[in-house]
Amino acid sequence: MKLRAPRNRTITLTAEEQSLYKRRLLRLSEPLLIESLTDKTICQNVFEATPFLPDGFVDLLIVDPPYNLDKSFNENKFKSLSSSDYAEWIDRWLGGLRRVLKPTASIYICSDWRSSAAVQQIAEKYFCVQNRITWEREKGRGALSNWKNCSEDIWFCTVGREYNFNVEAVKLKRKVIAPYTNGDGAPKDWQRSDDGDFRLTYPSNLWTDISVPFWSMPENTDHPTQKPEKLIAKLILASSNPGDLVFDPFLGSGTTSVVAKKLGRHFVGIEQEELYCCLVEKRLEMALEDSSVQGYHDSVFWERNTLSEQKKDAIKIRKAAAGTGSLFDGEGWE
Repeated sequence: MKLRAPRNRTITLTAEEQSLYKRRLLRLSEPLLIESLTDKTICQNVFEATPFLPDGFVDLLIVDPPYNLDKSFNENKFKSLSSSDYAEWIDRWLGGLRRVLKPTASIYICSDWRSSAAVQQIAEKYFCVQNRITWEREKGRGALSNWKNCSEDIWFCTVGREYNFNVEAVKLKRKVIAPYTNGDGAPKDWQRSDDGDFRLTYPSNLWTDISVPFWSMPENTDHPTQKPEKLIAKLILASSNPGDLVFDPFLGSGTTSVVAKKLGRHFVGIEQEELYCCLVEKRLEMALEDSSVQGYHDSVFWERNTLSEQKKDAIKIRKAAAGTGSLFDGEGWE
């Protein structure tokens, strides 16, 4: 077992927990009604499970597939392919998922710069491509002979021309740099507060307010490509309504299911690694006690390093923890 620092908050599993959570997992061998799938984790390969899923039950599809890189996922490994073979691989699972979507469903597909072209190519084959989001992954590795790779893409697609987009639910609260006022001195399109001057802005397709999970964040796991809860929360709030069903066929450590639960949506997830599936179930259980999403407060997304309430919470946690030192580093503040 990995030796961890005293204040490391990474979510782990004991053997007893894994045995317990394993019993909750589904493995499909015949078609099931949606009632039997709702709010469940399916421990299976996406190609094996997809044929048994019902038609037209998904309101929002969020997909974070392996990028076209050599990468180990516990006991499974993904080997990089040629660009054409990777596109063909995407086509195999994305084409099979088309029938499970409602006519008004939205789709988000994650990628990096290597896989982005292939994702666009296949997405355009089945869906209406609406936009490409680029988000800053501030922990990208440095490079001596190339530009530092610190961004990823998310392709926003829809089944048809009619779809949900709740723009008011995903506004970003930013610090006011130029606090212009009206003739009477009142703020012009911004608000004063005890924590500073802020304005609500409409969301763009360039996101610089995301922190990648790390050891002192309560959502962190040992999954090698875990997406931040704040990132997934934006997708879910923008493109679904309370009570809708969110589906993730490459569930990984379970962020999509966990955030869906926290935000009052139903969920279904597929993940082939049993260890990760059990981790999902533990995180879902933890969400019953804490439904907060870091960086999302009072129904607003805050830019990084601005939310004082979270800093106050962190201080309380730090005081309660054994030893000295901060639970959070500079990248942890939202």
